[in-house]
Amino acid sequence: MKEYIWLVQLDIPTELEDEFNRIYDAEHVPAISKVPGVSSVQRYVLEEPTEGVQKYTTIYHVDSPDLPHSAEWAAASAEGEWKSKIRPFVVNAKLALFRAIS
Repeated sequence: MKEYIWLVQLDIPTELEDEFNRIYDAEHVPAISKVPGVSSVQRYVLEEPTEGVQKYTTIYHVDSPDLPHSAEWAAASAEGEWKSKIRPFVVNAKLALFRAIS
């Protein structure tokens, strides 16, 4: 089986960072982690500010390249406060799918 990662990079206004991290860790990651085919989720924060690089990155290990675009993923992503309190304020979002080559 091939391995894939769904890479999500984004920024959030500074005044929302505490709420963003609370909702991401307590609601969003657990909901996405329950989607069949998601094997792990790891979040990162930029240690050294770099021009043009988003502050937050999440790596989702997924079994299929189609999974991040599935109805199950969309439903999980809409759970809790993520959709109403966070998604409208996300800026500079970059989404990318990678396939393992070794």
